[in-house]
Amino acid sequence: AIVGAKNRREGYIEGNGYIVTWAFGHLIQLAMPQQYGVEGFKAEHLPILPPKFILLPRQIREGKEYTSDPGVLKQLSVIKELFNMADRIVVATDAGREGELIFRYIYSFLECRKPFVRLWISSLTDKAIREGLQNLRPGEEYDALYLSAKARSEADWVVGINASQALAIAAGRGSWSLGRVQTPTLAIICSRYLENKAFKPATYFQLKLHTAKDATVFSALSAERFDDETAAQAAYATVMDADGVRVVAVERKEVKEQPPLLYDLTTLQKDANTRYGFSADKTLGIAQTLYEKKHITYPRTGSRYIPEDVADEIRPLLAALRDHPQFGRAAAAVSGSEINRRCIDNDKVTDHHALVITDIAPAGLPPEEQTIYDLIAGRMVEAFGVACIKDVSTAHLECGGMAFIAKGTVVREGGWRQVWREPEEQTDDTTAALPALHEGDALPVKGCDVERKQTKPRPIHTESSLLAAMETAGRELKDEAEREAMKDSGIGTPATRAAIIETLVARDYIRREKKSLVPTDKGLAVYGIVKDRKIADVAMTGGWELALAKIATAEMDAFTFHRGIEVYAAQIAKELLAVKIENTPERGGAVCPRCGKQVVFYPKVAKCQNADCGLAIWRTVARKELTDAQLADLVIKGKTSVIKGFTKSSGETFEAALTLDKEYKTVFDFAPRNKPKAGKGNKRK
Repeated sequence: AIVGAKNRREGYIEGNGYIVTWAFGHLIQLAMPQQYGVEGFKAEHLPILPPKFILLPRQIREGKEYTSDPGVLKQLSVIKELFNMADRIVVATDAGREGELIFRYIYSFLECRKPFVRLWISSLTDKAIREGLQNLRPGEEYDALYLSAKARSEADWVVGINASQALAIAAGRGSWSLGRVQTPTLAIICSRYLENKAFKPATYFQLKLHTAKDATVFSALSAERFDDETAAQAAYATVMDADGVRVVAVERKEVKEQPPLLYDLTTLQKDANTRYGFSADKTLGIAQTLYEKKHITYPRTGSRYIPEDVADEIRPLLAALRDHPQFGRAAAAVSGSEINRRCIDNDKVTDHHALVITDIAPAGLPPEEQTIYDLIAGRMVEAFGVACIKDVSTAHLECGGMAFIAKGTVVREGGWRQVWREPEEQTDDTTAALPALHEGDALPVKGCDVERKQTKPRPIHTESSLLAAMETAGRELKDEAEREAMKDSGIGTPATRAAIIETLVARDYIRREKKSLVPTDKGLAVYGIVKDRKIADVAMTGGWELALAKIATAEMDAFTFHRGIEVYAAQIAKELLAVKIENTPERGGAVCPRCGKQVVFYPKVAKCQNADCGLAIWRTVARKELTDAQLADLVIKGKTSVIKGFTKSSGETFEAALTLDKEYKTVFDFAPRNKPKAGKGNKRK
């Protein structure tokens, strides 16, 4: 609409001297090993390191073969014809690494030589598009970004192909998949899950002392933790016999809690998961829709700052939220005063600035879109608001020779915390307020409790905590500034982390249980194999992301990076080929009785990995789901013991053993039981 192209054609729109066409995702991909003459999975082929990568139209699987997607071929034909007609090309793909790669791969595959310029915008408002078109940049200015994108694409190919094939060979052609980012991510999930399940809680005891001053009752916890209940009860008796409580020291300080930074994609995904249970992929999809409707700026951003020119537009945007039912009053207050400049920093803005709303206000959004829009708008009101000011008091008490600590917090000025009107987090040793205590005060003993407590494991990862772990390469960082500093060496990017999680779900490595991400048996089996290998090294993968960022800014050479990846791929292929995978039920597989290859147990079927064999044994028989041990008996021994709980079509249940017939089909075995001998204790009932 902005350039005046209004006439819709097949695969493009034209008008006013412009033709607008499009891709849909990556139309071009790197060719698979067969295109380099490497057929089948053989150890002697590894590592597979193409001297030059071949580009192909996006492939789809038909049976056992891969062919070019007909829809992709059709659009590529349109683009090629339009390239030939054009004087020059304006590249308007997403202003980031993958957007650059989408165009450059098409440009290279079609062997185009036409000059191109770059439209670099992070907002789809009419104003932003017009300004971008008035400031088109020479295409070569983004060559370093393309080299970074190309390095990422080729690194994922080299690592993924070599690692997956090596593990499949070691496992006897199992259905295995490893990747540069997905495998360290799986390692984060599995290691936390196993740590949580292996955790043995320890019981301890604390005394909770009740006292008062000026009619204000408050509590204090014992500084000492007791491992033994007898010792805790003895301490309790001492406290109850004490003459009173003495105030040893009082500390008071004013705490200014600065507002949170604006959202980047990852922090938006984390909050949407924590508050509403949205998956990272769902949040990204909704944010993309809001962006395409021009209600928010570009969502696939890794920055939580805005530049000075965008800051000039913030107050009118906040003023437009004054009628919002939840935080309209706060928005009006912030827009009418000097805004907090904590998020305004030209030097900290990466490819795209932080997520903010645009001047195109939504109306009648679907509920889930409104939810994400409100999160982004509310965060703006928070980020540009004033600090929350709290008075924090800590009192050190003594009673019966034992030390106690009481903490109190009073919010003096709510500031940004009033936006969502959420209560201040309270812990079991913090009260809303303490009375005016002074050193030397003598207080009465109002009571005492012996509290039984248990140590707790770190929780199983949710998508929110996993995104945080990916962002900081697995390091546990609570400080916002430390997390920001680590972002460049996290694993994955804000744009790809959701897809990595969905890939692990699709490959049956993990599953969602409410908000938790839990590894499957298959995922744990893969983790058991790779956990001590280089491919699961989270820190190393984080280092690669930092290297790719440096390639994009011409601080690092792409060729050097690629050579390092090739050395690494050769090492992991060698490591994985040496892995000994036991053919036991615990490993999720067995040896095929028909061809001797690997049988892998899946949630619904046990399947031979030799495509020419085709052995498949279904897990559910007559409405009864077989265990891995029963499947293993069937595959290894050809027969199970008697299994109870099979169900006829009439609903009647029965028991039987299962065997494999000559065609390796599962059949019931109703072999007669030995008749009991006559005699004492063998009366028929």
